[in-house]
Amino acid sequence: MEQQIRFCTTSDGVRIAYATVGQGPPLVRVLGWCTHLEFERTLPDWERSMWGVVSRNHLFVRYDGRGFGLSDRDIKTFSLDAKVRDLEAVVDALELPRFALLGTSEGGATAIAYAVRHPERVSRLILYGSFAWRPPPETEEDKELLRAMMMTVIPGWGRDTPEFRQLWTARFLPDADREEIRWFNELQKVSAKGETVAAHIGAVGRIDVRAILPEIKAPTLVLHRRGDIICPFDLGRELAALIPGARLMPLEGVNHIPLPNEPETEQFVQAIEEFVAEDQDEPKAAAAAAPSGLVT
Repeated sequence: MEQQIRFCTTSDGVRIAYATVGQGPPLVRVLGWCTHLEFERTLPDWERSMWGVVSRNHLFVRYDGRGFGLSDRDIKTFSLDAKVRDLEAVVDALELPRFALLGTSEGGATAIAYAVRHPERVSRLILYGSFAWRPPPETEEDKELLRAMMMTVIPGWGRDTPEFRQLWTARFLPDADREEIRWFNELQKVSAKGETVAAHIGAVGRIDVRAILPEIKAPTLVLHRRGDIICPFDLGRELAALIPGARLMPLEGVNHIPLPNEPETEQFVQAIEEFVAEDQDEPKAAAAAAPSGLVT
């Protein structure tokens, strides 16, 4: 399916690129790491990927956050409030009165904050591979590893050869094949400058939305892979425990992004479809249960 790319402007003057594809109940994705609306779709077997399959039954909305992809690049502010402004601009430009919201990875915190601030607009909240906060490294070895990886970002991110980006790819997709690794290495390169990525990573370390989790009103589904290296399973379990009434669905596997050939991709899509469909079924059930002659 062909996507339509448009632009909108945030309340603080940042131009954001967003894409729509498909028809049906709206589903808006908030993605935390590197994005590029055009290059993302060059993933081998995209139509069988979780994003390709989801778009078959929905008006599926994706966007490049500030500093990334087709959005304004020369950005220095990556606070949670700033990222919520990006999301607000996109859904307001599309005039979506109510929609399901899917926050993945670091984008989960943005989705959480939006859902708390705009409860009337979020029909369903889905969090995949997400967290409320990121505990700092506990051991000296882990601290040294993070410092070493961060030292490669600014000087090595834009190189034609992918050796420095590969350090991050190996953690995001430890079980990917050669073509998928090549794709993710290149996606990271075209998404943003090294300086932007470094600033973004620093902002992620300051995220903490634990205090507002009890305020979420939308029915919430938390999906998380047990072997996720980038975002350990315990962080997903914490989300489900602190959000009122949230459901936790564990998935097997180690890749942070479920890839087209993984059985968990089908499970991921099916869980979302069934969860979102419940919102469509509730008004019908309420109408059927109403006394004869009573309009609700």
